[in-house]
Amino acid sequence: MKAAFVTGPSKVEVGDIQNPALGSGDVLIKMKSCGICGSDVEKVFGKYGQPSMRLGHEPAGIILDVGSDVKEFKKGDRVFTHHHVPCYSCHFCTHGNETMCAKYYETNLSPCGLSEEYVVPEWNVRHGGVLKIPDSMSFDEAAMIEPLACCVRAWNKFQFKKGDTAAIFGTGPTGIMHMMLAQANEFSQVFCFDVNDFRLNFAKTFGVTPLTSGNQNSIPQLLSDTQNLGVDVSIVATGNLRAVSDAILCTRKGGTIVLFGVPSKGATMDIDMSVIYSKELTLVPSYAASDHDTKQSLDLIASGKVDVKKLITHRYTLSESQKAFEHAHTGENAMKIIINS
Repeated sequence: MKAAFVTGPSKVEVGDIQNPALGSGDVLIKMKSCGICGSDVEKVFGKYGQPSMRLGHEPAGIILDVGSDVKEFKKGDRVFTHHHVPCYSCHFCTHGNETMCAKYYETNLSPCGLSEEYVVPEWNVRHGGVLKIPDSMSFDEAAMIEPLACCVRAWNKFQFKKGDTAAIFGTGPTGIMHMMLAQANEFSQVFCFDVNDFRLNFAKTFGVTPLTSGNQNSIPQLLSDTQNLGVDVSIVATGNLRAVSDAILCTRKGGTIVLFGVPSKGATMDIDMSVIYSKELTLVPSYAASDHDTKQSLDLIASGKVDVKKLITHRYTLSESQKAFEHAHTGENAMKIIINS
């Protein structure tokens, strides 16, 4: 079978490998759709700040076979699969920090999500890493469950009310998902910052206020539109640390700044901590998602409360992976890019 691998700087190759072996508790999936994540792009073109170099962790597909001990799934089931699953019993898990669990990092799909077929290990199967999807949900939509779940996890970490205001820094696919969640939660105003005109115009179609990052008039406009209070929550959905500085200026006293985008490894910045203290700002980092979040994400998509189909702008085949990653890297006139088998 064929699978995509990073073979060098900025280089993705699709090659033939041996079909993965199926254990008694495992499930074999035929990949139908898999999204390209910004972290995948960083693994190919940048300096990703997390240790894994596997490509493709947003796959959905059809079960081809199950191990002899698997009873809850069968051949032909349409499923989403989560690549990481925690133990739910360690100190981190019992305190709601599932993505810090040591087991979370040990579990993965074999060989990866960007392959014609992949095995979900027994641990993932037994601990909620496989979710059946309704017939009404396309595989492309199901491939969006994981990135939306990461956003959902962030939203579960802070308090908000109907009528609140938000600023989203970085209007890529996950930034737009945060915007969709703000609208689903009936926020009164949403401001989206970016330097990419296509993305700003894309965001504008959702009825939000697009603002150009770095423009001297953008932050004053946000403050004016919020009666000089600032927004209730700022979500930094980019690894650019300048956005953190802008978020500090845009967030109201007592507000929340969510650190969602993945910084480059070794990235540092200077922060005037007296401002954080005097404004009583809450900084909330959020990394990845657990299967609790994926279940909530699946429900949001299935119910139509978050219409992820609107985000998909381009599709490529597995054999076109290099071209797909180059497109995702440039971001030219693109939002979410999906690879189909």
